[in-house]
Amino acid sequence: MSGALCFDNQSRNLLRGDVVLLLAIFQTLYKRKEKIEDIVLTIQQSSSKELDDFIVQYEPFILNTTSTICGRYITKQDDEYSIGLHAFHEAINLYSYKKGASFLSFAKLIIKRELIDYFRKESRHQHVTSTQPESDELHNEYDHHAYDSYIKNFDELNRKEEIIHFNEMLNQFGISLDSLVDVSPKHEDTREHIFSVVEVITSDEEMLTLLYKKKKLPMNLLASKVELSRKTLEKHRKFIIAMCIIAANDYIYLQSYLKRGD
Repeated sequence: MSGALCFDNQSRNLLRGDVVLLLAIFQTLYKRKEKIEDIVLTIQQSSSKELDDFIVQYEPFILNTTSTICGRYITKQDDEYSIGLHAFHEAINLYSYKKGASFLSFAKLIIKRELIDYFRKESRHQHVTSTQPESDELHNEYDHHAYDSYIKNFDELNRKEEIIHFNEMLNQFGISLDSLVDVSPKHEDTREHIFSVVEVITSDEEMLTLLYKKKKLPMNLLASKVELSRKTLEKHRKFIIAMCIIAANDYIYLQSYLKRGD
């Protein structure tokens, strides 16, 4: 029989081995792509070498995110990149199941938060140390006005990003952002009771874990720790979950919804 059509047992085993190897490679690549959150949680308990390798792997992400936020091309020599790098490191340390399904979305929030702080400090520093002559006062005033406008627009962009992340979190619980308008408590005393419930949940690691894992309120455990009836808890279930998400995350702007007496 022709050698081109003949496969002996050794050839079959080699071919089978190649197929298995290819499948293993594809599965590894797929897992790495889909399981970045698991990698981050593992790194939190691992050596600094693994942390450094992970950060190097995501340097393009840090550069791209920082450049997008700043509205110009950022290099590794820029101060903004150093801030983005530090913020990415902080995101790795802070990330948990409470922060949502996407680590990279959470990392973007932290990078934006740190850059906002940097820009504000720079703006105040420039205002305090400005020693330009009187002939340049009008130009200097314009620069500060332009910078203040930039910060305002930057705040608006970050607020939108927070809402997008918050909406993604709500969707995991089967809650839409629009529905919160209808389920928000109308009376101040009810609102106060609800915020007390939120404090109980977010200060109890067991209940918070159950909330995120089961994607529903831990009713049996919660009912034994608060004064509100099970019926009332169920009625305000969506609002309670939404406020727990805000309280458990590093939102700058949405935290204002947790302030009492507003």
